[in-house]
Amino acid sequence: MVQERPVRVGRRLSAILAADVAGYSRLMHHDEEATHAKLTALLADGVTPAISEHGGRIVKYTGDGLLAEFPSAVEAVRAAVQFQACVKELTTAEAEDRHIAFRVGINVGDVIVEPHDIFGDSVNIAARLESIAEPGGICISSSAYDHVRGKVGVEFVDLGEQNLKNIHRPVRAYAVVQARPNPATHESARSGPLSPPRLSIVVLPFANLSGDPEQDYFVDGVTESLTTDLSRINGWFVIARNSAFSYRGKSMDVRQVGRELNVRYVLEGSVQRSRRRLRVNVQLIDAQTANHLWAERFEKRVADLFDMQDEIVSRLANTLDVQLVVAEARRAERSLHPDALDLAFRGFSCLYDGPTPKHLTQARDYFERALAIDARNIRAMVGLAIVDFRMAVTVRTDNKNALFSAAATNAAKALSLAPDDTLAHLVLGGVYIMTNRAAQGITECERVLAIDRNSAWAHSSIGVAKIHMGRPAETERHILEALRLSPRDTLAHQWMDFVGTAKMHLGADAEATGWLRRSIETNRNYPTAHFALAASLGQLGALDEARTAAKAGLALDPDFTIRRFRFGSSSDNPTYLAGRARICEGLRLAEVPEG
Repeated sequence: MVQERPVRVGRRLSAILAADVAGYSRLMHHDEEATHAKLTALLADGVTPAISEHGGRIVKYTGDGLLAEFPSAVEAVRAAVQFQACVKELTTAEAEDRHIAFRVGINVGDVIVEPHDIFGDSVNIAARLESIAEPGGICISSSAYDHVRGKVGVEFVDLGEQNLKNIHRPVRAYAVVQARPNPATHESARSGPLSPPRLSIVVLPFANLSGDPEQDYFVDGVTESLTTDLSRINGWFVIARNSAFSYRGKSMDVRQVGRELNVRYVLEGSVQRSRRRLRVNVQLIDAQTANHLWAERFEKRVADLFDMQDEIVSRLANTLDVQLVVAEARRAERSLHPDALDLAFRGFSCLYDGPTPKHLTQARDYFERALAIDARNIRAMVGLAIVDFRMAVTVRTDNKNALFSAAATNAAKALSLAPDDTLAHLVLGGVYIMTNRAAQGITECERVLAIDRNSAWAHSSIGVAKIHMGRPAETERHILEALRLSPRDTLAHQWMDFVGTAKMHLGADAEATGWLRRSIETNRNYPTAHFALAASLGQLGALDEARTAAKAGLALDPDFTIRRFRFGSSSDNPTYLAGRARICEGLRLAEVPEG
């Protein structure tokens, strides 16, 4: 009997181009027939001819886009540049909200070949690169970049390592930022630079003002570490270190830097070290207007330089995450036709104003409007989850479980689209902690810290979880780390309240009082801290002060009662329940209504 030989799988090395239409679902929802007709015309008049002209073949159409294969990476990029310029020219008269723009991803790799399709990780990477490209933009992998660098008449900006969905290893990506005239490309490829990505920034080399060249290593270390830490924040586009350091020692107009690197923001700063003190000045600048948006000074004793460097970098990373979102929200306010991302930025800006019912309601409106435009907008999806979570934990409500459930649903949906989204993991972790699953909550927070070691929210959540697990003695160190990373955080008053609560669980009422007074000084409109202070003062026997604190809390939250507090328990741990019983007794001594 002759054994059959296994069927040989056909493979070859190819350049793969994936393209789709940005915001296609929104365009189809607005006008199906017109959108379909425009897309068909653009494919026929601009895209397909460019692909054929450069030796490519269209493997298949995908409804709102296509998959193409080229024998050359150079020709794949030239084709993409040509048809993007052509599409831009053909749609220049379209209204902004009806405008069709393609996103393109290009990768080089080995593919499995069948008569009417191609398969493999290389194809998947091209598709994922397309998904992170700007509308009208082209994003290529490092394998493609190695083949086309210096050969295609366009400039690239290094996007750094990208964690792409369902791709096991990070992929270094590059974006086309400017097309130059080139006889090998179509005449219409002479387009200007693409719009800078929204959260795009370069950290320029900090200046050494110490007068000591031997301190250059420390100054450079601050710059490099900050670049690395900012790059870890999901959704940011940070210029790589080598490109940023090409500006070392040069006196440059930040607007020119912005144009050359295609970024919206520039961070510059200086470091000055004396014998005992270290001073770091930092400025965030709008690269389009040269306006200063934010400035901060850090001054510390010189102890361990590297520990100090880590502290400066982590604080900057946490602060800048907020500052850039606020800056983008201001831009969105001036937009006559805000898109989903504009609305999401405005929603987060409301969240940063504080977790009050008013701000949470405003944020919910922005996030819901964003999702009505783009149902897969991850930032808006996570924002809505944060709103529901914070409504459940900060606002006295009888539908707390429904809010937690809605928050978990949106967080899980976001994670199905972006598995490494840190905010989604944090919301899910918070829901676990507040619904008697504290150990699972800590696991989610630890996932976040593996991605972003500077997440203050992750550290504070672990601190809360330890109270719920009956381990309040461990809470303070986690909160101290959160406060070290983000000392001016909009939630700092809550973190201080957590330590105060942990101290009460331990019977350390005097220490609890100190932390709770700090919380109230930070935010006098947070009723929970007033009630906790009343309970701790009651346990200390300072009954007049306790009653005064209770009245302040009731002025902010007239419906608060001991009964509502008691039934708000989110853990069945015996140690935790004993601690809450102590707090209830303190509230009674402060004459808080029993309910």
